[in-house]
Amino acid sequence: MQHLKRWLIAAVDYFRYRRSYAQDGEDVVFLSFYEGAKHYKGFYVDVGAHHPVRFSNTLALYRRGWRGINIDPTPGSMRPFRWLRSRDINLEIAIGASSGTATFFCFNEPALNTFDPKTVETHLQNPRYHIVRTVEVTVATLAYVLDQYLPQGQAIDLLSVDVEGYDLAVLQSNDWSRYSPKFVLVEEVGFPIAHCEQSAIYRFLQDKGYALVAIMKRSLLFRRLS
Repeated sequence: MQHLKRWLIAAVDYFRYRRSYAQDGEDVVFLSFYEGAKHYKGFYVDVGAHHPVRFSNTLALYRRGWRGINIDPTPGSMRPFRWLRSRDINLEIAIGASSGTATFFCFNEPALNTFDPKTVETHLQNPRYHIVRTVEVTVATLAYVLDQYLPQGQAIDLLSVDVEGYDLAVLQSNDWSRYSPKFVLVEEVGFPIAHCEQSAIYRFLQDKGYALVAIMKRSLLFRRLS
C-alpha cells in the first residue's frame, strides 16, 4: 500500500512539473533542458510578457524559484505582474531598435498588441479582432534596459521575445557582446523548417553564436554554443 502511495505521489509530481502556462508549451520544452537541475534557480528576461499567467513563457520558471525581468508596453499591464510576480522586476516599456516613442496598437485580444502595421493588417483580417485604441509609448533598446535594470553580475539563462512582428528589432537592439543569454526563445510564425536560412531571425542568432535546438508551433528555441 505504501509503495502504491509513493507511486501515485510521484506520478502527480511528474505531471504537475510538466504543466504548461505558455501558449504552445514553450515552458515545458525549455525546462526539458534543465531536467537534471530541478532545484536550479535561474534568471530570465521576458520581452512582450503580456500577462503574469496567461500565455506566460516564464511563470513555470517563477514557480520553480527563478526570477527575472518582465517587459510589456501595454498600459496597465504591469499591475498584475506586481501582484503575482513580486520577486521580478516589472517594466511597462517597449523595446525597439532605438529609443524614443512609437504608436502602439491595442486589440480586443491583448496578446495581439503590436507596433507593426503589417501585423495589424494581418490581425484585422480575422473578424474576431479589432483595434480598441492606439497609444504613444516610450521605447528603449534592450541593451539600455539591461544596463539599467539587470542586477550586477547576473547571468541571463533565458531571453524570451514575443512582440508580434518586431521580434528581430528587439534582438538587434541588444548588446550581444555584454548580454548573451544561454537560451533565446523567440516568436517566429511560419518558420521554413526545410530552409532555415530564409528566416532573418535564424540567420541573426546563428551569426551571434546560437544553434536552433527546438521548434514549436509559433516559437523557436536557440542555445548559445559557447
